[in-house]
Amino acid sequence: MILEAAMLQVKQGKEKEYEEAFHTASKIISSMKGYISHELQRCMEVEGKYLLLVKWEKLEDHTIGFRQSIEYQEWKKQLHHFYDPFPVVEHFETINLSCE
Repeated sequence: MILEAAMLQVKQGKEKEYEEAFHTASKIISSMKGYISHELQRCMEVEGKYLLLVKWEKLEDHTIGFRQSIEYQEWKKQLHHFYDPFPVVEHFETINLSCE
């Protein structure tokens, strides 16, 4: 399992509109092959700041399967105009640490 993490900064005054658009766009990402789950968190200290976490079965499900799809073009159309600056997206994998 891969965790995609993106810190999102939404343009001032657009937060409510963004949250509504994200709710609609969520149907796009959740229909993709390899998608497991996602959540959007709103920062309590910084207005307009969000954390997006998406779980994928494997890295390529996001970087190729989603990012190179027609569905991604619609995702971009619905959401990317809200961001300033454009977010950095990073991927993480679980480290299995044993306490034996």
